[in-house]
Amino acid sequence: MTDEKPRNPENSRPSGECPAGAFGRRSFLQGTLVTGLVGAADRSPPGSDAPLADRSAGGNASTGAIPFHGYHQAGIADPPQPVGSFASFDVTAADRGELIELFRTLTARARFLTTGGTPPKAPPGSPPPDNDILGPRIVPDNLTITVALGATLFDGRYGLGARKPIQLITMQPFRHDDLDPGLSQGDVLVQMCADHRDTTVHALLDILAHTDGVMKPRWRIDCQRNPPRPAGTPRDWFGFKDGIANPDTTNTAQMDRLVWVQPHTAEPAWAAGGTYQVLRIVRFNLEAWQKLPLAQQERIFGRRKASGAPMYAMSENASDLLDPVYTNDPQGLITPLNSHVRLANPQTPQTAATSTILRRSYDYNQTLGVHGGLDLGHAFCCFQRELNTYITMQTRLEGEALVPFISPRGGGYFFAPPGVRDDRDYYARGLLT
Repeated sequence: MTDEKPRNPENSRPSGECPAGAFGRRSFLQGTLVTGLVGAADRSPPGSDAPLADRSAGGNASTGAIPFHGYHQAGIADPPQPVGSFASFDVTAADRGELIELFRTLTARARFLTTGGTPPKAPPGSPPPDNDILGPRIVPDNLTITVALGATLFDGRYGLGARKPIQLITMQPFRHDDLDPGLSQGDVLVQMCADHRDTTVHALLDILAHTDGVMKPRWRIDCQRNPPRPAGTPRDWFGFKDGIANPDTTNTAQMDRLVWVQPHTAEPAWAAGGTYQVLRIVRFNLEAWQKLPLAQQERIFGRRKASGAPMYAMSENASDLLDPVYTNDPQGLITPLNSHVRLANPQTPQTAATSTILRRSYDYNQTLGVHGGLDLGHAFCCFQRELNTYITMQTRLEGEALVPFISPRGGGYFFAPPGVRDDRDYYARGLLT
């Protein structure tokens, strides 16, 4: 971006405050004992052999809680909730020991926030441990908290370089990107999704309060998933259905092949059960887009706008689950060769291995831009077993007809470690021990 973006106010401290140094770090370390006690109600008895939680696709509708424990992290294969928030952090822990305590704290907070309950009572004269945004009792609200690691966490600070996932790199700009360093990358990405916005705000404030001194905010973006109009897959700000082509998250074999890192591969052993996460913050040029005729918009996307169906389906009631057919359209007369969907998945033998990712995207709506234009866009989020799957796909899209109407300006590449198995486990334990 040519205009310099202001850093998130959470990134900076007034000059009179202590930096993320001795005082903040001591406060964090003293708080880890309290954090452990807050999550104690969820802990199994020491030495128990409780099985892993069985996470169904939709969670428990009667309680509004999606299970926290599992072989995989929640918030990946679960159906996307209406509200999302992505927050990137720079880790300031002094050493490996503090880094481990940071991830223990993140785990305890995530376990408590996603399960719900009553915060502990504060001693007389002390500030309350919770800000009561959600009332006296925290409700789960189908909250999921998904933690992922950036390539910079594997630099020389904590001795993790030899254990880095083999494809994890810092995101480099593609041909038409205008990446803002203040809105890109980070050591840790925390994804928070829930049914309501106050839940994600509460979760972020809680995490900030419990990790102050060892982790500082780098950037964040709040977003939403629009409801289906009229049914089926939600639409983005362009008015097209987004995320139609996705793996079947209930098909274990398919997810193991496309999304989850498997044991006994070139990846480090601790990474099995995890997945590579991509987040791309893409601004939409809606002013220019809205001047295009409908027929041109459809040829740019390669789908019908009303139905989401392939280009050959003329009825507004056609199913968006119909498969596009390109074998009888080699010249792109029906679905243009440079349309978005055809470049993403050309359906050729040469591109078959790099055409399927698990999309879990959201739309953002920021304040007016500095020049008065609307700042509306896409927080494109996807998960895949190999990062190169996404990179190869996005490289194909460098030549898509949608390029003049989008401006990728931030995000990053991350690795989401496997899930937290039980009450004694914590995020990235296999990496850190």
